Amino acid sequence: MGNKVSKLAILTKGIIKENPSLVLLLGTCPTLATTSSAINGAGMGISAMAVLICSNIVISLLAKIIPDKVRIPCYIVVIAGFVTLVQFLLQAFVNSLYESLGLFIPLIVVNCIILGRAEMFASKNGVVDSALDGIGMGLGFTLSLTFIGAIRELLGAGTIFGFALPWISEHPMMIIALAPGGFFVYACAIAIVNTIISSNGGKPRDGFGCSSCAMSGSCGTEGCSVDVSKLEKIEIKKGAEA
Repeated sequence: MGNKVSKLAILTKGIIKENPSLVLLLGTCPTLATTSSAINGAGMGISAMAVLICSNIVISLLAKIIPDKVRIPCYIVVIAGFVTLVQFLLQAFVNSLYESLGLFIPLIVVNCIILGRAEMFASKNGVVDSALDGIGMGLGFTLSLTFIGAIRELLGAGTIFGFALPWISEHPMMIIALAPGGFFVYACAIAIVNTIISSNGGKPRDGFGCSSCAMSGSCGTEGCSVDVSKLEKIEIKKGAEA
């Protein structure tokens, strides 16, 4: 029973509690750049989720074979292979979405969500758990991008998934469809998720220290387990002593 609960927790944590975009604040660039519409946000999210699931499975299978010193380059090669496959599939079957997302499809290779989950989870857990982690994190990322894209499309163009809505389409707020509107909607989405976490007895993330970084496990610096403010105090103290 406990095993089932733990697997359920792995699957669901990425949706709200550890949502990669709205809680961990990873993948901010595609979140802001590809959410001009709901279909673009959903397309980007599903593409990243497919790469995340497949790369998690393969990296989990190869974790004991890959030498520790070259694990990051090996992870990137695995991720790049799946990104290329997704890119070809989009170009062949959903060419309009492929052209709309443009450069952000190949840039999935360097998406910190995927590389972060490979380093922090897939390389340390079994195949089933890694697949569930990929599904959960990918689903959370997809839902975030689709939600933000839907709000921006609705308010900025008066449409939802390309379908025009009465009155709203005649009085759009164009700024919401532009970059400033993207930041505003993104901030509101973060606030909503933090409110949900707080109302359920959880604790929103307090800061942006090294301990909250998805790559802290592979970072060689001494301060990966402390907050940025503490590191700044240490640097100031060293400067004063010098």
